[in-house]
Amino acid sequence: MMFWYGSGWAWWQAGLMWVGMIAFWALLIWAVYAAVKSITTRDAGEPEPGGHRQADDPRRILDERLARGEIDTDEYLRLRDLLDGSTGRGRAGTGSAR
Repeated sequence: MMFWYGSGWAWWQAGLMWVGMIAFWALLIWAVYAAVKSITTRDAGEPEPGGHRQADDPRRILDERLARGEIDTDEYLRLRDLLDGSTGRGRAGTGSAR
């Protein structure tokens, strides 16, 4: 642009500059807000204070697989018994329990 010869900015150029400036500050404020929120809130995967999230996680996954229909009831019961540490019901082909 040639400011020295008396030509100014067109109205759309000034408007575009304002839109860009507002978008920049809005994005910056949103980024700071998102960073602060992610730092201050707990993630769903983290255990609560005094909680036992690791022990509950495999059981929860097993329950979800049953609910989605990925496994049948017999398989659910066998895997649940395996997670609980009991020998479970001896099914043919699963090997011997020692």
